[in-house]
Amino acid sequence: MRTLLSSYTRAVQKQESFTGSLFQQNTKNKELVDDSYAHTCFHYIHQNPLKAKLVARIEDWSHHSFNEYMGTLNGFCNTGLAKEILTIPTQPDQFYKESYNVIDELSILELLEE
Repeated sequence: MRTLLSSYTRAVQKQESFTGSLFQQNTKNKELVDDSYAHTCFHYIHQNPLKAKLVARIEDWSHHSFNEYMGTLNGFCNTGLAKEILTIPTQPDQFYKESYNVIDELSILELLEE
């Protein structure tokens, strides 16, 4: 990931003729060995635009895979595999309800520190 983000940053810097950071903080990686952690991360990513008040509903953000998992958009994600691995509901209404569950950001931080 570091190489990918570094290459992307250099390309944008060259294209836009600027120097400096493109991303706010260093990217960290963590192996998703715990099913509940992976499941939480999955929904947390989809909730970010809503929590940042960039959209009124999760499904209004066009830059993530939420609508692919809802079945309202075809894309590149292997949604079947993800639903199997992460035990994500296969029914759109169940997935929608689960996606809107509030994830306590403090619990996310606690998981990252483990």
